[in-house]
Amino acid sequence: MTDINSPQNPRLKALKRLATRRERARSGRFAVEGEDLVSAAHDAGRSAIEGYRVAGSGLGDERFHDVDEAVLRSVSTLGSGTRVIGVYKQLWGAVAGPLCVYLHGVGDPGNVGTIVRSAHAFGASCVALGPGCADPHSPKAIRASMGSIFAVALARVRDVAELPGERVALSADAEDVLAGGPDAGAATSGLTLLIGAERDGLPRELLDACERRARIPIAAESLNAAMAATVALYEVTRGRDGAPGSSRVRTR
Repeated sequence: MTDINSPQNPRLKALKRLATRRERARSGRFAVEGEDLVSAAHDAGRSAIEGYRVAGSGLGDERFHDVDEAVLRSVSTLGSGTRVIGVYKQLWGAVAGPLCVYLHGVGDPGNVGTIVRSAHAFGASCVALGPGCADPHSPKAIRASMGSIFAVALARVRDVAELPGERVALSADAEDVLAGGPDAGAATSGLTLLIGAERDGLPRELLDACERRARIPIAAESLNAAMAATVALYEVTRGRDGAPGSSRVRTR
């Protein structure tokens, strides 16, 4: 494709606008930066609508435009710049079980992205987002997901009644300790873990709408939302045949 040598190029101006939530919502698109994330999209069978790469790098495919390196750096959201940026369509679907993670008021995009990554790691069917959540397609959330944004189904939820299976609310004030293992609800009729904002937790009306409340026993005052979701996902999938928790963990 034609080389792009100016940051005033209309395509690059449109690409830069995708850093804003408003433009992502309007266009239904989002951008990912870096070879690992573009590769994760490819591995998940997601094709870029279009892409931009450092001229001569050979990254991406025929949909990727060659761009002067300094010009590409000027539209990057990364301090160090990037060699490749892919643009993808947002995919939203219906809430699905048997294991769903519901987020309510989780406003930090890093936490949202990390929860998407944990949901992928522990085999959750989907991540459902309620009111007040950060955009999972924001640059920070995308980086925190480490490519799992392409592997986990996303849904928007307005009513807790939409959530599948038994609804288990994580609450620091709950009497019961979260317990999982092979006999947990997700292995049978389904289960949704509900995670609230770090400071405020889940609102009272949402807690009252759940079949069960549970807490994670810890010595400190609190866990952040991403850590709580990860521990909870491990617990409810622990020990099942073929569950992610039964495999070796590789970190990166």
